Amino acid sequence: MRDLIKGDKLIRTDRRQPDQMRPVSITRNYIPHAEGSVLIELGRTRVVCTVTFEQNVPGFLKGSGSGWVTAEYSMLPRSTPERSKREAVLGRQGGRTMEIQRLIGRSLRAVTDLAAFPDSTFWVDCDVLEADGGTRTASITGAYVALRDAFTTMMDEGVIERDPALGHLAAISVGMVSGVPCLDLCFEEDVHADVDLNIVANDSAEIIEIQGTAEGKAFSRPDLDAMIDLGLSGIVSLIEHQKLVLSG
Repeated sequence: MRDLIKGDKLIRTDRRQPDQMRPVSITRNYIPHAEGSVLIELGRTRVVCTVTFEQNVPGFLKGSGSGWVTAEYSMLPRSTPERSKREAVLGRQGGRTMEIQRLIGRSLRAVTDLAAFPDSTFWVDCDVLEADGGTRTASITGAYVALRDAFTTMMDEGVIERDPALGHLAAISVGMVSGVPCLDLCFEEDVHADVDLNIVANDSAEIIEIQGTAEGKAFSRPDLDAMIDLGLSGIVSLIEHQKLVLSG
């Protein structure tokens, strides 16, 4: 790993400050056929997020008066340095894939009024073009913008009557690298981090989900608090960027 400690200063892989995110870009209407779509770029991590509206719900919701938001996630075979096999060829989804797509769905439902589109589903597809750490958090952040555009599309078409959005949503990774809390880990930092944390939160800085793991040794409560504070500061920046993109 190229991270170094010189004196008391951490030198990150890409020379960022510990509290500095990678450059972020969100391009709307990236796939013209979808009700909502974006390309989100966070450093070298790039994810296409598309949203499709369907007037149907899973069986457990039929007749309930509720709609549904669900997600699927995948990585292209050469989104990583070595080719990975397509899960369709393997005949099953891996545990990581299922866990990530459930996280994306849960996160988006937390800021969606499902009663605004009864008996209908918004399908969210997140496809990783290039992976350099933080693909799940980038997927959530980008999918939110695509979903908002899909809401607008269906309202403009008169299919749903009111905006189902209950607030903004973003996600970011954070971790302890060489004993220093760092925001928005790239892949190399993620692999070698002492702690890896993913945080999902809304625009009121209310936490929707935290996923965290110590890699090799336990971490303290002050370390956890520092990472959460750092993560929430990054989410504030991401939501500001989302608002700017959506206003364009």
